[in-house]
Amino acid sequence: MDRERFQWLVARAVDSLPEEFRTRLENIDVVVEDWPTQGQLAEVGLKRGQTLLGLYQGVPLTKRGSHYGLVPPDKISIFQKPIEAQCGHNAEIVAEIQRVVRHEIAHHFGIGDARLEQLEEGFSEPTDS
Repeated sequence: MDRERFQWLVARAVDSLPEEFRTRLENIDVVVEDWPTQGQLAEVGLKRGQTLLGLYQGVPLTKRGSHYGLVPPDKISIFQKPIEAQCGHNAEIVAEIQRVVRHEIAHHFGIGDARLEQLEEGFSEPTDS
């Protein structure tokens, strides 16, 4: 998929967030990058060859105090190549972009990985056993 289309899908995923979340997205940049850097992988405790689809870098809203200000924007990176490698076709890419964007935006709001896993399990469809 070309970069322009991928970026459009990321922007659409942000735009599709509920309004109460979109209106609270302040001082944050959402960018598309090809691959995570070694520094980004190390930041989250991953090694070369492990997959990172997105990354939130910043100060979550829940940790901002009265002295928060004059700081560079938080950054959400969405990594195009790992997402494409993990997905079989365009519909899967679209769904994965939406999931990764929601996941990283949740970090901006102070929701940790353990709670996100619980929430995502609630979104998954039940299977017949």
